Amino acid sequence: MDLNVVLGLIIGFGSLIAAFILEGGEPGALLAVTAAMIVFGGTIGATMIGFSREEILNVPRLLKIAFREKPFDLNQTIETIVNYAILARREGFVRLEKELDTIHDAFLRSALQLVVDGTDPEQTRNVLEQYIYAAEARHATGISIFEAAGGYAPTMGIIGTVMGLVHVLSNISSPDKLGPSIAMAFIATLYGVSSANLLWLPIAAKLKNKANKERIYQEMILEGVLALQAGRNPTLIRSTLMAFLSPDKQRAVLDEAAAKGVAAGAQAPGRKG
Repeated sequence: MDLNVVLGLIIGFGSLIAAFILEGGEPGALLAVTAAMIVFGGTIGATMIGFSREEILNVPRLLKIAFREKPFDLNQTIETIVNYAILARREGFVRLEKELDTIHDAFLRSALQLVVDGTDPEQTRNVLEQYIYAAEARHATGISIFEAAGGYAPTMGIIGTVMGLVHVLSNISSPDKLGPSIAMAFIATLYGVSSANLLWLPIAAKLKNKANKERIYQEMILEGVLALQAGRNPTLIRSTLMAFLSPDKQRAVLDEAAAKGVAAGAQAPGRKG
């Protein structure tokens, strides 16, 4: 579970409700079934129109991705590729075939399979780049679903408020009921704006962030495997792949390599000697 998502939702919605209560409001006053039907039903319906049935049915999986923590250990992946490079230089690419079943990451396994099969390096790059492009396109579609919902929700809230005010004005003969009725009408706007800015758009941002991390991870594997296929020195491969790390993580790799007595082949930015 990605605790940032859970905590963010709790803090976001909790702050709104807590502030309302501190101002003397009653929590029950924020509950309006009809407003929820207009906002959430209208948002979901409008979003469904813009996408295919298959894409909409994929929403539960996208929510699972947003709420699930999937770390990409770039440091460990670099060391894994370097170790495979050492193995390939000693025993040849065929030896790597025995390691394929132990690799859990599908992209890394597919990349090494291409090497083991003797695929031309240029073709290997094309295949892996196509894989990255296709994955990026799928992610973009999922992200756009939640961005669309975030765009429709505030408008649905305004529509709900207008509908509520129409109802209020049609019963203006009862002045004592105007205040509560108007307040209830504006609940729809609250639902629309809050759901857009605390639910739909943040989830889209989370998916976009995770997609970017996955792309960087896959690009690093691509460059590492191509370097391995070209028979480059493992130290040079580590040096090349360190460019994908932040300066702090580069220093961690250097320190770990130094502790093991292995030359990392590169020096982290800002680090002397």
